[in-house]
Amino acid sequence: MSIKGRACIAGIYEHPTRKAPDKSTAQLHAEVANGALADAGLDRKDVDGYFCAGDAPGLGALSMIDYLGLELRHVDTTETGGSSYLVHVAHAAQAIAAGRCNVALITLAGRPRSEGSSGTQPRSYGSSTPDAPFESPYGAATVNMYGMCAMRHMYEFGTTSEQLAWIKVAASHHAQHNPNAMLREVVTVADVLASPVIADPLHRLDCCVVSDGGGALVVTRPEIARDLKRPLVRIIGSGEAVKGQAGGKIDLTISASAWSGAAAFAEAGIKPADIQYASIYDSFTITVLIQLEDLGFCAKGAGGRFVADGNLISGGGKLPFNTDGGGLCNNHPANRGGMTKTIETVRQLRGEAHPHVQVPDCQIAIAHGTGGLLGVRHAASTCILERV
Repeated sequence: MSIKGRACIAGIYEHPTRKAPDKSTAQLHAEVANGALADAGLDRKDVDGYFCAGDAPGLGALSMIDYLGLELRHVDTTETGGSSYLVHVAHAAQAIAAGRCNVALITLAGRPRSEGSSGTQPRSYGSSTPDAPFESPYGAATVNMYGMCAMRHMYEFGTTSEQLAWIKVAASHHAQHNPNAMLREVVTVADVLASPVIADPLHRLDCCVVSDGGGALVVTRPEIARDLKRPLVRIIGSGEAVKGQAGGKIDLTISASAWSGAAAFAEAGIKPADIQYASIYDSFTITVLIQLEDLGFCAKGAGGRFVADGNLISGGGKLPFNTDGGGLCNNHPANRGGMTKTIETVRQLRGEAHPHVQVPDCQIAIAHGTGGLLGVRHAASTCILERV
């Protein structure tokens, strides 16, 4: 079933906090839900579909539905890490197209900053996971998995640390205009290279921030969206894909984005060259570079040259990206960045981004995310949105 034009994103909200020691995760979910519904001009009683992922506390959707006081016809708890919320946008559109719900609420919230989370510690999902006996003894951490991908990309294609640094530079140019961004200071390539190496070849400024907070989306039938008197943003293409170890036959320079992006562009009936703005998951600078290649914005191996010299900076670059500062400078709530990628994409299409970074007459944009670890197993989801 094609979802092209079958649903619209009618409400968005990004929690302004970046540290919430005085709030529970459930409270943050409720606050972002209220914010997105208010933005859409709807009420909780209008919601008949609810979507959440592994960040939801307790029994997940069961706990949150009760906490929020929702009466529903449809629920979806698909979990693909940070890309979950982009998957949820597509699944909400599918549910709406199938008549399973009319107004879908998607929420994300978490408190990793208050809880002392860090991507430098070994990841553990429990000894019962099938990968644990093979990987846990080696102390795999988030950052060294991405460092491994960066090193391989450098070896294969001659990518440099200076080129990766330009991604952070672009994000910082945008974050200076976001009053809620954690890192608002504009940095240079030299600044990035002078920051401490965390996992060779990645420096501290190649890494995303850790923040509390969250966000929410409201997806509705087009007829409902048209009556809400908000700028109309419809979903015209989506794709999702997963990539694992494949028994050790794995190319570290290719992500699942290659398949999710191809599916989304095919459904939308457009090409990468038609995209005016891109929200790209930026857990690390290498994450952005690999995804840009796999989504077709440049050839494989050409990402370093594509991102260099300010090409991602709004107002001068060829492909403005992450104009809120992204995960590299703004926030990365619950260590899951897919939600905020969608929110900023909708802002751009509505013309509601900060004037200094707003893309003029932005009509077609892409929101893309990954979840898991590029170095081992992960998912990717791509959504292409259009202003009507």
